[in-house]
Amino acid sequence: MTGVQPITVYPPAADGGRRVRVDDQFVGMAYGLLDIVEFLRLAGLEDVDDDWVRQSPLIEWRGGGPDRWEP
Repeated sequence: MTGVQPITVYPPAADGGRRVRVDDQFVGMAYGLLDIVEFLRLAGLEDVDDDWVRQSPLIEWRGGGPDRWEP
């Protein structure tokens, strides 16, 4: 990621996975916070961890926050 881009985590699907989008690109299906951390690292955010993911104002959580993984 070259700049500050919005991150959207969508509501849990039937299997508990949540779609993750960075800016306008779908980056993967997350089944926990560590999946989101890895997607963001691959997108260029190197210093992220699960605490950052929980607290960052750059992440829009839809259908529940970082502790919601059940459909």
